Amino acid sequence: MTQYSTLLVAGAGPVARVTLNRPDKRNPIGLDTCGELVHALGALRDDAAVHAVILTGAGSAFSAGGDLGSMKAPGASGSAVPPASLVELFTTMHDVGKPIVAMVNGHALAGGLGLMVACDLAVAADTATFGTTEIGVGLWPMMITAEITRNIGRKKTLEMMLTGRRYSAAEALAMGLVNQVVPAAELEAVTTALAAELADKSPAAVALGLRAFYRSADLELEPALRYLQGELGKVLALEDAAEGVTAFLQKRKPVWTGR
Repeated sequence: MTQYSTLLVAGAGPVARVTLNRPDKRNPIGLDTCGELVHALGALRDDAAVHAVILTGAGSAFSAGGDLGSMKAPGASGSAVPPASLVELFTTMHDVGKPIVAMVNGHALAGGLGLMVACDLAVAADTATFGTTEIGVGLWPMMITAEITRNIGRKKTLEMMLTGRRYSAAEALAMGLVNQVVPAAELEAVTTALAAELADKSPAAVALGLRAFYRSADLELEPALRYLQGELGKVLALEDAAEGVTAFLQKRKPVWTGR
């Protein structure tokens, strides 16, 4: 198994966990970390035993944002894999074909917020805070704009970006940035249970569904419908689809083959 300098990867399936592991720096997102995430998620995508992924941060933060030092000097962390940008990271995340659940244990700010939003689902501790704080240091959250505007409305997105203010977990839930907010003491149990629930679904149907979801998002209506019609045919042709219908009629739990 590859040894990472900024991540911890654990779990042999069905749920794997990827932890941003620079708690002393509040888990910054730089070129080295992006490269390691791309590599780790690619390995988990190809691991048939893994059906879902939890992404979290070590210590008191999920991720407090970009690693400006790493952006200027990639490779400084001693990573064993090539650096990557947020472009490669976000496109990889949307092509994994397995649910990625953010377990937001603390600050999710700037690039860290973008990373959280790029996950398929997010569960946050009630003590977590959120924001696009770049404007305060004369920057703009360019790369994460694409992710945020696909999740919440334009007015709220611009409010976040122009003011740079921090939002509570309750406000993040109301905006649609996260799916659930739970007491910090319950975060681990709730997120683990959600990931296990997702991992219990047909991996073949989930993979087709997630990729179709992201690939159809930016198409015009008719091309999107034509594309999704073709993807529906692929789902209906799955062995898992036949097994799911049979199991429903027989009133038993389905046994997925992943095909």
